[in-house]
Order: sequence, then structure tokens, then C-alpha cells
Amino acid sequence: MPPRIDTLLQGNFLDTSQGAVAFCAVTMIEGEDTAGRTRRILVDTGSAGRAQALADALERRGLSGSDIDAVVLTHAHWDHMQNLDLFPRAAFCLHPAELSYLADPHPRDRATPRWTRAALSQYPIREVTEGTPLMDGVTVLAVPGHSAGTIAVAVATGDGIAVIAGDAVQSGQVARHRRNVLVFWDVAMADRSVRRIVDLADIIYPGHDRAFRLDADGQPEYRQDFELTVTGPAPELAGLVLLPDAGFAPHAFLP
Repeated sequence: MPPRIDTLLQGNFLDTSQGAVAFCAVTMIEGEDTAGRTRRILVDTGSAGRAQALADALERRGLSGSDIDAVVLTHAHWDHMQNLDLFPRAAFCLHPAELSYLADPHPRDRATPRWTRAALSQYPIREVTEGTPLMDGVTVLAVPGHSAGTIAVAVATGDGIAVIAGDAVQSGQVARHRRNVLVFWDVAMADRSVRRIVDLADIIYPGHDRAFRLDADGQPEYRQDFELTVTGPAPELAGLVLLPDAGFAPHAFLP
């Protein structure tokens, strides 16, 4: 039976005048090992503010963090690699180039605080590279550029090849334009990684958007409904301004 993909938390990206709210997608892969036992892999873990939402999503499926065998961190930006303490049995998979960068991140790289390596050092790390098998039908793709060691996960599903892309492809618009929208390492490398994923995948699970396919015209065709509830500020609250999306505007942060 081919592996199955389940979105636990949907990815979104909200920009505000007081900072970004970066909600990465958290995705689970279920499959069987050679002995027929069910194995579960999580791709990314989100930020600490989503810990309860993540625990609740697992509980709704009759699971807890102890049921996760491995966690793939697509990269080590803060919004993708917190909540590691929820998964006491898991090994945490990361590319060696990402680990090397964490030894001395650029001082202006706000996505990679200098405490990141210290936080990861408390947990068992498994270094993975291009082609590393994670289970039958599930392999690692090296797709650098957004960060030094960005990885994705290719899954051979019953509906074709799915790629859980992390921020190698943040959104449907990134796939449409074949350009990474936010680069912290190398623009040309990041754009090549986008094109590689688009050419390979039948369906893409992006880092900050809903799962989609590209139609015959190269437009994203979403496979999931948008879900987000905002509580607190009422629409009529003085000082609250809702602006339209600024559109596709790639930004390069080059350390």
C-alpha cells in the first residue's frame, strides 16, 4: 500500500506592520516498513505558538507525539523547527549543510537565531542528503537556496508523486512564477530548486500555502480549502487596517 499524506496544520503567511506571522505547514506521512508495521514521519513542526494546535491535530487522529517515528526539518528557520519536545521517540532529520550553517549564522539572518543550534543539540539528529530513503516510497530531495541546506520530501502516492516542499516552494504563486519568494542563501540555486520540484511533482505541499496541482496553464489548482480563524481584533477596531495582498514580490536576503 503506498504511503499516505495528511496535513495536520495548514501553512499560511500573514504580514503585519509589527512583524510577520509565519505559520508553516505541518504534514504527516504514514506508511509501512518492511515488516508491515505502520510508521509515521512528520515534516516540519511549526513554531511554539502552534504547539497546542499541533497536539490537538494529532489527538483528533487518535495519536500523540509518541506515535511519530521521525521528523524531517526542511530547514532550521524558527517557524519550522520548534516544538521538538512534543516528539520524544523521533529522530530529527536535517541536511548537513544546514547544520554547518547553524554553527555561525549571519548576524542579520533573523530567521535563524543563534540559539537554533543549541536548541537542536538537545535532540538526536540524523543527517540526510539527496536520495536518503525514509521509508518505502519516501525519499529526501536536496533543494537548497532558500537556506543553505533546504530539503524536501518526495512521496510516491497512489495519485502520483507528491513533494512536501517546505520553503523551497512556499506557495502556489512561487510554483506559477518558478521563483522563490524569499531567499536567505542563493537566489539562482533557490530558483533551480523551485523548477526541479515543479517538474517532478504531480502535487505540491508548500511551506506556507495549501496543497495544489498546476493546471495546463501553469496556474495553481488548490486541493484543500482555506482555513484560518482570527480572534481578538474586531473588524471595526480603531487602528486595524486590512490591506489587499501586495502580489508576487520576491525578496532576496543574501547573507
